[in-house]
Amino acid sequence: MLPVVGVPKTVQQQMRPYRDLFRRSEGFEYVSRYITGLLTSPNKTLQGIHAAQVWEDDGPSYRAMHEAVFEAGWNAEELLLRHRRLIAPEHRNRGREVISLDWTLVHHERGPHIYGVTKSYDYVERRMAQFQTTVTAVVANRQLIDGIDARIQEPDVSKEEEEYLQATVQASYEQMEQARTRLLELLHHVQHRLAYKKRTEIVVEMVKQLEEEGNFPQADYAFDNGVLTIDLTRLIESKGKHWVSEIESSRLILWHEAWRRVDDVATELRQHHPESFRRLSVRCRNGETKEFWAFTKTVRLKKYARKRLALVHERADLSDTPRFLLTDAVHWESRRMIETWSFRWAAEVFHEFSKQGCGLEAAQVRNEEAVNRHLRLSCLAQSILQRTPTVVSTSEQFAFAKGTITFGQRCRALTREVFHSLLSVAQRLFAGGYSCDQVTEALMPA
Repeated sequence: MLPVVGVPKTVQQQMRPYRDLFRRSEGFEYVSRYITGLLTSPNKTLQGIHAAQVWEDDGPSYRAMHEAVFEAGWNAEELLLRHRRLIAPEHRNRGREVISLDWTLVHHERGPHIYGVTKSYDYVERRMAQFQTTVTAVVANRQLIDGIDARIQEPDVSKEEEEYLQATVQASYEQMEQARTRLLELLHHVQHRLAYKKRTEIVVEMVKQLEEEGNFPQADYAFDNGVLTIDLTRLIESKGKHWVSEIESSRLILWHEAWRRVDDVATELRQHHPESFRRLSVRCRNGETKEFWAFTKTVRLKKYARKRLALVHERADLSDTPRFLLTDAVHWESRRMIETWSFRWAAEVFHEFSKQGCGLEAAQVRNEEAVNRHLRLSCLAQSILQRTPTVVSTSEQFAFAKGTITFGQRCRALTREVFHSLLSVAQRLFAGGYSCDQVTEALMPA
């Protein structure tokens, strides 16, 4: 773990437009160092990041840094608003631009008291786990992937509360204090039920805010059936935009005057009319050209009215399980539907990299405000890393990249900046007559 003697130039430049959101210069530096730690420190908790810091004078205590990052009077929501305004010009007029809506499980195995953490079944890892459910919005073109919103879904505890209320009910309450306590329990239960929001409701709120801001006027939307609702599609369509979603195999469509499951229709076409699947070459978001075999038709769905459906296979013999894509753009061909859908995986890239490279799962803060601040700073750190200047590496270590710049190379470039600053401080100390032991003590106190 390299000692961090200052904020790297890249982070300084990327953070400069946010300076006015922070009241004190010291607090702004602490937040900048926290972001540096999220990108370069192997231990991405605040305690681990603070332990790696080296200050010219007496540095802040762990408690002082914690207060500056998680408790001081800067507005985390305003930080994300500014972030969206700043990155928006880099996404305009650069080809296809799509906003991906998704959610992910942020694990906190050692933090049961962290805000939003619940113990439940993890369908990905197929085990019981402690995690936060985090709803995200990610904007992407062929060059950039930026997280533009992230919100924690509060756990639904209504079932446990109802069981408790049923178990503690009494026929009568003779004492006024008992009746008062019971009334408060009932009111808290009602309050929790009214405050709880489904993931789909959170997604609608996010899209409504994004469209009101108008930072991404050319961006269509891509998502899967986990967030697909009639309210979401109507909202997007009311803004003059289009959407592509995957639908479940049990979805009913009107086929030859009868309501049938979409997977039954796909099986019938595959067995009796395989020639109806047209071969396509589609350039996906990552630049890779892939071949698909697709059948497309405008169909009617319950509640959704007329929509464009595409049945998509990835094998020429149609032996694989098809993907069912739906869009409101009835004039789109299947190639455009598949290309737009490929941008949906930008959210998965953002989730994976934010967890591994930007400390999304590392925070050990407990209250709601601190958790939300960490989420927003992680989004900011991920965008800063993408804009870290570097050159194509000729090192054998990055030969697999074949001349392209990877996230790993950008991490390495940022780490080189930290290392360069460390060497500069060591050089100055040696020039001032410090011995090796004294320099070591100054940079890494025992």
